[in-house]
Amino acid sequence: MAARDDQPRPLAPAPATGDLLTQVARGDEAAFVKLYDELAPRVYGLCRRIVRDPAQAEEVAQEALVEVWRTAGRYDPAKGSASAWVLTIAHRRAVDRVRAEQASTDRERRVATEEVPYDDVVEQATARLERQQVRRCLQGLTDLQREAITLAYYRGYSYREVADLLGAGLPTVKTRMRDGLIRLRDCLGVSFA
Repeated sequence: MAARDDQPRPLAPAPATGDLLTQVARGDEAAFVKLYDELAPRVYGLCRRIVRDPAQAEEVAQEALVEVWRTAGRYDPAKGSASAWVLTIAHRRAVDRVRAEQASTDRERRVATEEVPYDDVVEQATARLERQQVRRCLQGLTDLQREAITLAYYRGYSYREVADLLGAGLPTVKTRMRDGLIRLRDCLGVSFA
């Protein structure tokens, strides 16, 4: 009996994933397209579960499939199925992405909480300039104002003790100190809101 031409022919079975991967290793682009169509949804799903962010999962899946294209020659059927090999690559890529993101977040957090190193040289120079300016302004006060302020503010005496040391009345010492402090304020350029 002769076969009739009008009968549908059975479709050839689709090549197995391992066969496709072997063909990809030889540079067969058509085999890669078939492999991609077969495994891309599973690769993306795996990446999505690990990375969580859909856009990043898509990037990782693409990176993994590009790596499959470049490294298909390394696949060894004796060590496992082709789909397991591809999914292992995707899993590693996804975990690497998560770790990289975590490291970046940790680095940013450390930088944000780091204390800025204290610049002793600038602080010492500023303090020296301020002391010189205070000395210059103190020289512009009367003797009684200068002595009263020096005793009270630099040696820690009370108004009463300053009055006793200077042999002046307490109201006089308070007035001289107030006037002297106003002149110091003006000389130093300090303003009060």
